[in-house]
Amino acid sequence: AAGYSMFGAATELVITYGKGVYRFALDNSIGEFLYVEQMKIPQDGGKKIYSCNEGNLHSWDEPIKQFVKDCKNNGFAARYVGSMVSDVHRTLLYGGIFLYPADKKS
Repeated sequence: AAGYSMFGAATELVITYGKGVYRFALDNSIGEFLYVEQMKIPQDGGKKIYSCNEGNLHSWDEPIKQFVKDCKNNGFAARYVGSMVSDVHRTLLYGGIFLYPADKKS
């Protein structure tokens, strides 16, 4: 099993037991999480979004640099919150690409 929780305008819990990914939202009026949906990345890949910390671009291996450049050249929009949970959550909801490449600093 694995999961994460998001706190913000709404409190959400996303969990898997190995067969599907399930999303729940906290209902403050009863103090319980209610089932929202089974999450699936859209079949067509979803929105043309990529998410990575381009501030580390200078430390990436050349193939990663080229991949991000190709994303830009093919109409992908950059969306980076800086919180892995938020970025991955958006990717699960709407599709796109999330990457956190190794760099020369690590």
